[in-house]
Amino acid sequence: MVTVGPSIRDILASNIKENRRKCGFSQEKLAEKAGISTPFLAMIEVSRKFPTPNVLDRLAGALNIKTYQLFAMSPSPDEAMEQLHQAIVKDIDQVVAEAVERAVSTKLKDITLSWNEITPEPCLTP
Repeated sequence: MVTVGPSIRDILASNIKENRRKCGFSQEKLAEKAGISTPFLAMIEVSRKFPTPNVLDRLAGALNIKTYQLFAMSPSPDEAMEQLHQAIVKDIDQVVAEAVERAVSTKLKDITLSWNEITPEPCLTP
């Protein structure tokens, strides 16, 4: 069996630790809020233990996130750079297209005005 990428335990461990730090919680504080022991939380954060669904729900609640977010994988730096690159290119394409559209529209108006100035009015005499 070939394993590609981090294990589910590693993803969970990383996400709990990252979210705990974002919330400014110590392991003790998060463990207290989730109703688990600090040593058990420490073991989860180093991928040595895997919590029950009930404990996962309590950890997510204490971190003020949805339970599924405990398992979300962050993109690698290369993937994040590629996503950023694609977003920038898309934005640039849109800005350029809008600028070209405005320039063409303005030029057409100028040409129309110029044409109207040099084209004599038709004679309407019978």
